Amino acid sequence: MISQGVTITTRCEACGGVLILDTGQHIGGGRLWWGTEGACQSCPVAWCDQDFGDATPEEIRQALLAEHGPARLRLTAPEASAVPVLRALREVHGLSLARARAMANVLKATGLVGTFVEVELVASRLRHHSVGVTVETSFGSRRL
Repeated sequence: MISQGVTITTRCEACGGVLILDTGQHIGGGRLWWGTEGACQSCPVAWCDQDFGDATPEEIRQALLAEHGPARLRLTAPEASAVPVLRALREVHGLSLARARAMANVLKATGLVGTFVEVELVASRLRHHSVGVTVETSFGSRRL
């Protein structure tokens, strides 16, 4: 399973104690899941929230990007046929053909940037359609 998370320590709004937040994203069942859970070390405040889809809350995305840095998805052969690229982008994001073309142009030109999990979700769909991709992170790159 592809996943990425971050633990954040902050102040509990209820009692002022130490609040520990675990937040992240993962791929499950071909979907992008996000989740966050928190627990105060001094009072009974606690919660867990998770969902799936393209709409990961921005505070989760920003925490992951701040902790792990962005990932970039690039095509290994930018001159490859646009058909499988468009098909993969439409499957992952439910895009119109026009929006998929715009995203494909960015992918071919500079690459798509996002969290590691977001990029890996698109990369897996592209690989499924036999499109060669590279995922670059601050830790290096994977070519598949």
